[in-house]
Amino acid sequence: MRSFKSSLLLRRYVHRCISQFRSLSSLSNNPLVDDADNLVLVEGKTYSRTAILNRPSVLNALNTTVGSRLHKLYKSWEDNPGIGFVALKGKGRAFCAGGDIVALYKLISEGNIEECKEFFWTLYNHIYFLGTYLKPHVAILNGITMGGGAGISIPGTFRVATDKTVFATPESLIGFHPDAGASFYLSHLPGYLGEYLALTGDKLNGAEMMSCGLSTHYSLIPKLPLIEEQLGNLVTDDPSVIETCLENHGDLALPDKKSVIHRIGTLDKCFSQDTVEEIIDSLENEVAKTNDAWCTSTLMKLKDAAPLSLKVSLRSIREGRFQSLDQCLIREYRMSLQGISGQITGDFREGVRAKLVDKDFVPKWDPPTLEQVSQDMIDQYFAPLTALEPELELPTKQREAFA
Repeated sequence: MRSFKSSLLLRRYVHRCISQFRSLSSLSNNPLVDDADNLVLVEGKTYSRTAILNRPSVLNALNTTVGSRLHKLYKSWEDNPGIGFVALKGKGRAFCAGGDIVALYKLISEGNIEECKEFFWTLYNHIYFLGTYLKPHVAILNGITMGGGAGISIPGTFRVATDKTVFATPESLIGFHPDAGASFYLSHLPGYLGEYLALTGDKLNGAEMMSCGLSTHYSLIPKLPLIEEQLGNLVTDDPSVIETCLENHGDLALPDKKSVIHRIGTLDKCFSQDTVEEIIDSLENEVAKTNDAWCTSTLMKLKDAAPLSLKVSLRSIREGRFQSLDQCLIREYRMSLQGISGQITGDFREGVRAKLVDKDFVPKWDPPTLEQVSQDMIDQYFAPLTALEPELELPTKQREAFA
C-alpha cells in the first residue's frame, strides 16, 4: 500500500513539474499565459488593498497568469497584519466575463491540453482560497459578471451589485457546465432558481442578484466613487463595520415586474422535476394551459443549449446542494477536464467556435438530442480521474471550506 501511495505521489509530482515547465517554456505562445506586469493592478489604502482586473479589451477574462497573481496577492495580504480587508473590481465596462474561453479553444485546437488543465487548477485553487479567506473581502460587481467572474467574487464576504451589473452562468450554451464553484452557490439559491440559471444561461441584473442573495448589497453607479472612497478610509478588519459602510450607500433593489424573481412559483414547479425531459414537459404543459410567454422563452433557451450539457449541469447542481465548496470544486475539476478532453464529446470546442470564433451561431451538438444522451456519457463526466491524472488538490486540512 505504501509503495502504491509513493508511486502515486511521484506521478503527481512529475505531472506538476511538467506542467510548470510547459507553462514557463510557452509564455510566448500560450494564449492563457501573459507575462505582462499589469494584468492585475493594486491600489494601496490605509488599511486595505484593492486588486483591479486589468484586461478591459477582453472584458477582464481570466487566464492562468491572472489567477496566479490574484492568489499570490491575496496570500501576501492575508499574512500582512497591516491589512484589514481586501477589495476586488474590474477596469472598464466589465467586472469579469469569466474564463478566457477563446484562449482555451485555441489551446485545445493545438492539442495543448496540459496548459488548459493548469488554468483550471490555478483558478479553482484561488476560488477555494477566497472561500476560506481569513479577512473580509469586498467585490464591486459593476458590469458584466459571468462564469469565473462570479467564481472569484461570490465566495467572498461582500458583493456589491449595481444597476449596470449583468450576471449569468451561460456555460450550457457553449457545451460546457457551470463551473468555478457555480454548482455550490447556484444550488443554494432560493427554490430551484439555481437549476434555471444553470440550464438556461439566463441573465440577472443587479437588483435581481440582490433579491435572490447572489449579491449582499446594491448601489447605483453614481455612488460607487463615494463607496470606494469610504472603504479606503476605513481602518478595520471588522466585517460589521464594512457592512455598515456599504449599507450607508445602498439603494433599494426593485426587480422589474417581468423579472424571473416574480416567476418563482412557476419556475419551482417546472425546474423541480427530476430530469431535463420532465422539466421541458412541465414547461410545455404550462404553455398549453396558459400561453405564458416566459415559459415559451425558457423553452427556447433550453433548446439552444447542448443536450449533454443540460443533463450534466442539472446533475451537478443537484449534487452541489449536498456538498461543501471544496467537494464541488474537486468534482467540477473532473468535469472540466472531461469537457476539454473531447473524449466524450467535442461540444465545448464546437460551442465556442459557433458562438465566439466563427460566430455562425449554429453549433452542431454531439449528441444532437436529449434522447441520444446516454447515462454512461453523464456518468463519465463525474467519474474520478485515473491514477495517472491527479485530482484537484485543495488545502482542506489547513483551511476549512463552506459546508
